Amino acid sequence: MPEPSKEPCKKQACDIQACLAKSNFNPQRCVRVIELLQACCEECKYKSTHCASVSGLLKQIRK
Repeated sequence: MPEPSKEPCKKQACDIQACLAKSNFNPQRCVRVIELLQACCEECKYKSTHCASVSGLLKQIRK
């Protein structure tokens, strides 16, 4: 069994970067992956450094 990552939401953060790159940096097109990062952050109680950016992303998609 793999050891738990010290950065539990790294995969979701990387998925967001990939999505944004493919969508010309339009966060509206990446709502699903942003929501997955938010869920991960809630699950790990925001103990991942990748959670710092989730609130800003949520503000952008909810404009």
